[in-house]
Amino acid sequence: MGFIQIIEYRSSADYDELKKLEARWLEATQGQRTTVQEWTCVDRDQPGRYFNIVEFESYEAAMANSQLPGTQEIAAEMAKLCEGEPVFYNLDVIETRAD
Repeated sequence: MGFIQIIEYRSSADYDELKKLEARWLEATQGQRTTVQEWTCVDRDQPGRYFNIVEFESYEAAMANSQLPGTQEIAAEMAKLCEGEPVFYNLDVIETRAD
């Protein structure tokens, strides 16, 4: 039915720096990435706490995306802007509903 990966991370870097990395990732993975849709969110109650919510067609598609050289490179650079390690939540979609 689908797969969602949530990546939680903390960063005191200016959000524009994070956006620059995302733009580089989009360019580096053009025509290769397997994402369906992505949301970037900041915790209203804890500034500097971010979540990327990424939709894929399957777990396998997510794992293929994570192995792309562009993904690997940008993830390493992103780690330099973050405090601590990111936390990954790997979720199989079992039901959806739109109102």
